[in-house]
Amino acid sequence: MKPNYFKQESSGRERWMVSYVDVLTILLIFFVAIAAHSLPSLQATPPPPPPPAAKPDTPRPDPHPALIEAQRKLAEHNLDLRMEARGLVISLPQTILFKSGDDQIGPDARPIVREIADVLRDLPNRVELIGNADSVPIHNQRFKNNWELSAARGLRLLELLSGSYGIPESRLSVSSEGSYKPKGPNDSPEGRATNRRVEIVILDGPAPTAP
Repeated sequence: MKPNYFKQESSGRERWMVSYVDVLTILLIFFVAIAAHSLPSLQATPPPPPPPAAKPDTPRPDPHPALIEAQRKLAEHNLDLRMEARGLVISLPQTILFKSGDDQIGPDARPIVREIADVLRDLPNRVELIGNADSVPIHNQRFKNNWELSAARGLRLLELLSGSYGIPESRLSVSSEGSYKPKGPNDSPEGRATNRRVEIVILDGPAPTAP
């Protein structure tokens, strides 16, 4: 008979404990393997960038109250007026100011030019005088083309505003668009008539002060 310490003691409880530990070990190894397999893919995929912030619409600034008041005063004389981003545009057709093909301002135009000058005198703003023409070519003893005629008409208006009505020359500038910025179609007499004009633009901002 063998001694008791040589006898292998086994019971159902010990066999159950061994099986349970083995299952836990296998499950632990399984989950560690899954985590190790998925870790590189998680690191390789960067998080999506945040959506760009929406840019608020920049509202168009309202015209200066002085321009609105000037528009109100000039509207009493049935002038062609429109408010733009650059300022208040006064469109004077050729029939008011000039004879066809000429740059001399007629006496009948002086009252309306005086009314405009009275409004300009109360403002500090710069003023652009822009000559425009239709697309019909012109060539006479004084002007080779519509561009020269348009520039001369703007200059005559500057001389009248400055010399007769006291608007400082430092506030005035002259340019010519020729026939390149038509207001209406050039394929009809009515459209061409709207294109022969001088625009007085009261800019939305004061004239710079002299140094």
